[in-house]
Amino acid sequence: MQTNLPAQFLATADGAEADRILRSCVHCGFCTATCPTYQLLGDELDGPRGRIYLIKQLLEGGSVSRITQRHLDRCLGCRACESTCPSGVNYHRLLDIGRVHLDRRVDRSLLQSLIFRGLRLVLPYTLRFGLLLRLGRAVRLLLPAAIKSKLPQRRAAGSRPTQRHSRRMILLEGCAQPASAPNTNAAAARVLDRLGISTVTPPGQGCCGAVSQHLAAEGEALAFMRRNIDAWWPEIEAGAEAVLITASGCGSMVKEYGYLLRTDPAYAEKAGRVSAITFDLAEILAKEKLENLQLSIDKAPVGYHSPCSLQHGQRLAGAVEEVLRRLGFELTPVADSHLCCGSAGTYSILQPEISKRLLSNKLQALQAGAPAVIATANIGCQLHLETQADVPVRHWIELVDEALRV
Repeated sequence: MQTNLPAQFLATADGAEADRILRSCVHCGFCTATCPTYQLLGDELDGPRGRIYLIKQLLEGGSVSRITQRHLDRCLGCRACESTCPSGVNYHRLLDIGRVHLDRRVDRSLLQSLIFRGLRLVLPYTLRFGLLLRLGRAVRLLLPAAIKSKLPQRRAAGSRPTQRHSRRMILLEGCAQPASAPNTNAAAARVLDRLGISTVTPPGQGCCGAVSQHLAAEGEALAFMRRNIDAWWPEIEAGAEAVLITASGCGSMVKEYGYLLRTDPAYAEKAGRVSAITFDLAEILAKEKLENLQLSIDKAPVGYHSPCSLQHGQRLAGAVEEVLRRLGFELTPVADSHLCCGSAGTYSILQPEISKRLLSNKLQALQAGAPAVIATANIGCQLHLETQADVPVRHWIELVDEALRV
């Protein structure tokens, strides 16, 4: 694709990156075949190719409006288009750049601005989010059905093992997950302990930065990244072999720290090191001697939902499924497993109608095989699926943890 970006913008890091991404697109349209919003809405501007043209027009200084904003807002950021693209177009980075520059040129409505600000003030902070959850549960009977359905059930975490092994990994606690699903990381710690790995949770770590990044608050996102690096660095210097992440959306983000902070002289090298040693839980378990776990597997079938952030963002399609099958779990077939469930971070809040349609399609596919439980690898997907699922929805490591023989 030919570009004509302004010289002043082209001289910046974002400009050079946007130009490179735009020029890599050959207009083939293969991406539209796997784009969930294009499949639902049938509008070229609600597919990756159309959005790329809108971003190109924006960055070249052309006319933009709230119509442009609406089509970019409708993008899930699922990155299925990147898995399909034969030219390797780095679409999600172009989208991030486009959203930041669009917000500078097109104002949002007062209501939208308040919602965006509210999400950024609450979701990345565990204490604030937890307080909101407790308040919601306390007045649950008074809430509208749409809000009531989004309140996650209470979950007990159970105890965590003491640090007793020479092998140590940093475990990202995250922001929403500790408040809404505290057993996920506790279960991961217990399973890893059986494999001879201790987990550490350094004070000062927090949100990975994804919420702010995807809401066009780039500076805020970078601040979260730097804070995490500062919290983790003493453990890394002391020999921690990995930054371990159980929420695949966070994993996609942390694996990009090195790139996103590449121009920061104070953090570029550290960020690159952090990204290099960041792994999803499935990547860690895949390399271990799983027979050492001595599991007692429940043979009830499991419907596994592979999050977009895992299969398209981290390019780990099939990783969790392989681990679960090695351990002896029976997985049901799931049609169109590459498609998004509609959670997509804050998308289910900001685009509820499209999100509901995607959720309905995903649950129909997941429940077609009559699973006893649905498992997934991302907190957002887990909370979204359980709002309408007919069976329990769990993080997959919880199933492994429950099968541990005492």
